[in-house]
Amino acid sequence: MMLAPRLEIDLDKIYHNAHTLIDRLAQRGISVTGVTKAVLGSAEIAATLLRAGVSAFGDSRIENIESMRTGHQSVPMTLIRTPMLSQAQQVVRHANISCNTEIEVIRRLSFEAQQAECSHGVVLMVELGDLREGIMPDDLLDCVRKTLSLPNIDFKGIGTNLACRSGVSPDAQNMAKLTELAELIETTFDLKIEIVSGGNSANLQWALSDAKIGRINDLRLGESILLGCETLHRQPIDGLHTDAITLTAEVIEVKVKPTLPSGHIAQNAFGQILDVADRGQVTQAILALGSHDTDPDGLQAPAGIDVMGGSSDHLILESDNDELTVGTEVTFQLNYSALVRSMTCPFVTKSIKSV
Repeated sequence: MMLAPRLEIDLDKIYHNAHTLIDRLAQRGISVTGVTKAVLGSAEIAATLLRAGVSAFGDSRIENIESMRTGHQSVPMTLIRTPMLSQAQQVVRHANISCNTEIEVIRRLSFEAQQAECSHGVVLMVELGDLREGIMPDDLLDCVRKTLSLPNIDFKGIGTNLACRSGVSPDAQNMAKLTELAELIETTFDLKIEIVSGGNSANLQWALSDAKIGRINDLRLGESILLGCETLHRQPIDGLHTDAITLTAEVIEVKVKPTLPSGHIAQNAFGQILDVADRGQVTQAILALGSHDTDPDGLQAPAGIDVMGGSSDHLILESDNDELTVGTEVTFQLNYSALVRSMTCPFVTKSIKSV
């Protein structure tokens, strides 16, 4: 019997999703950086993305990039989160490129690159409305000027990130602004920008429409490949698998219980005071899975089963059938939040299969 809880990862479905998106975007002149942060830089998944045609790997953790280096020495790797000063030496050693917003950090990368007698690529991230990381557009030329003056730093281009903090959608206006900034840099400094990275999986609706692409030539894709959905409204992408990664857990209790708690109600384990309607007696199942293992709000149960809540170690389900018995397993589709938490939990087994 396979251990539970477990993530079941289908490499063939991931390959299909990646290859399909890469092919569609190539017709628009856009390459794909495969983002591996949600899967902890998994060697098997990285190899699958490479076989599907990604142009580079992107990850927010230098530790993941370091582990992927073992099997992919020649593949370009980008640190997609602004480097920490304390990790500059690691970044220069293991990442070809890093996304940056602070000149102080770039100066440290320059120093470490000189020490290592190598060159390190830099992409400057621009703030275009989502209010996460990014240089304000009016400050960009000054930052480019300072970056170009630093030894052992190779200015690669610019990028932006949308729809992560504030949910700002990539559209014709903000993508045109990124193109405008790229062309302004080229004109001002008489150079050719190699990378104009338009964003992440949230960009797919824009990129695959009839919109003018301009100078955008790279997208950083993770969730759309792994889960088969776009990230503005979490709708399935036509032709992609939404079950390439699933989460399975085991039932440890089944009882008929009232829906209304009894006694004085105070805060639960997470500081919440729940307002519960009395629906009479229901069949309640408990799974050996909780917020310690995943994000319960990010789980999609099979038809006829509802996720009602839980605690750090228990997930409470209600079912309108008699199929749930002690020892049986329930398999969930999951969103990005649930995937990331499950992937990083040591108590969730990772089962990778390929036909």
